[in-house]
Amino acid sequence: MNYKNPSHHAPRTAHHVNLRYIRLLAVVAALGGFLFGYDTAVISGTISQVAAQFHLNDISQGWYVGCALIGSILGVSMAGLLSDKFGRKRVMLLSAVLFSVSAIGCAVSANIDQLAFYRIVGGIGIGVVSIVSPLYISEISAAQYRGRLVALYQLAITIGFLGAYLVNFRLLSFSTGGAEGLMLPTAHKIFCAESWRGMLGVEALPALLFFGAIFFIPESPRWLILKTREAKAKQTLLRIFRSEAAADHQLNETKTVVQHETRSEWKTLLQPGIRKAVWIGAAIAILGQFMGVNAVLYYGPTIFESNGLSGGDSLFYQVMVGLANMIATVIAVLIIDKVGRKKLIYYGVSAMIAFLLLTAFYFFYGGALGLPNVLLLVFFMAYIFSTAISISAVIFVLLSEMYPTKVRGLAMSVAGLSLWIGTYLIGQLTPWLLTNLTPAGTFILFALMCIPYMMIIWKLVPETTGKTLEEIERYWTR
Repeated sequence: MNYKNPSHHAPRTAHHVNLRYIRLLAVVAALGGFLFGYDTAVISGTISQVAAQFHLNDISQGWYVGCALIGSILGVSMAGLLSDKFGRKRVMLLSAVLFSVSAIGCAVSANIDQLAFYRIVGGIGIGVVSIVSPLYISEISAAQYRGRLVALYQLAITIGFLGAYLVNFRLLSFSTGGAEGLMLPTAHKIFCAESWRGMLGVEALPALLFFGAIFFIPESPRWLILKTREAKAKQTLLRIFRSEAAADHQLNETKTVVQHETRSEWKTLLQPGIRKAVWIGAAIAILGQFMGVNAVLYYGPTIFESNGLSGGDSLFYQVMVGLANMIATVIAVLIIDKVGRKKLIYYGVSAMIAFLLLTAFYFFYGGALGLPNVLLLVFFMAYIFSTAISISAVIFVLLSEMYPTKVRGLAMSVAGLSLWIGTYLIGQLTPWLLTNLTPAGTFILFALMCIPYMMIIWKLVPETTGKTLEEIERYWTR
């Protein structure tokens, strides 16, 4: 699919771009992704302890896992409107506050109701940051680097996953092999007697770091242009492009596109081309959750334990899954702007289908054939690797660049709402699916859901690699 760019002779070559500065801004915003990943994954190591301490049944256990996702749905519902109204930077600050409150609150919760409340607060933070961090990175990036820089956000999520798995593993080991000597009653409770509190509470440290770092980054220049604060936007663009001509070109191109659209945000969202883009974004966001990745990331230790591993071994296996997740995302960051968004999805989803079917085969015949548990770990790691290098790396890049500046936050919220509804349903339904469809049937279902996803990407999504946000906007509104 071709784009027409009437100003393609304007200066925006790579040597004009201050990549070091853009990368710094992207890393700060990506800290929100680390918190997203940690908050999402830390739950996996606490399920059995919390369920035992508070006597949770299958339904209440599902609620403990899923309640944060309710918060995420609330957060994503308001993140776009808030970021369009108050700016990307202020809303990132809000998410940092929410993460800090959640972590401290979870560590001192007296009962399951308090614990669920603070998990919901953290979930709101996840929902907010899942929109505003990639949106911010997309808007401060030059076209030729945007894919890899927005993918840094996904890399930060996977580092957060791995960090949570490592903290869970180390704190569980510490609680049984050294924490008994802690003298302070509170410390003994958090890190020894009830180590799940420490697992959840450690998140306060990166949350406070994120809060402080945000004060040192500028507001998105595209948002400033939208609010007619052009002088301030020009200052940031000059630091990004190191060339007055390139900064002026970007300023004028964004102004032209923004001023051309005179309708209200909701009317803009409902015009035919943009409406189609929103529907496509929502469809791939929700389908991506039914392809199994979060079932593995949330319930991996539970699945490993059901196959005969001890609690410590299952957490170690989950660390290995998290490591595969991170390594694949590092590779995706390096190649996404070279290979392209769509090719990564074609290759990655094809591999996902293969490893989901192999996992189903293991559950069907593993016992009869005497297959070792380590083979299940290999299939899980290969599946997560395939997911991380494709749909997980690409989804936030696509959602952050598909929509016009005027409604980018609002449109991302609609697509993000779809993503978090899918995530909630999978978090809530996976125990039921594993019981009623059996593990083998569950993984076959995940494999089948990959097919419509691939068809939508093939037929309906344009290749956006190397295009400016304004060029992509013209494609949808032409």
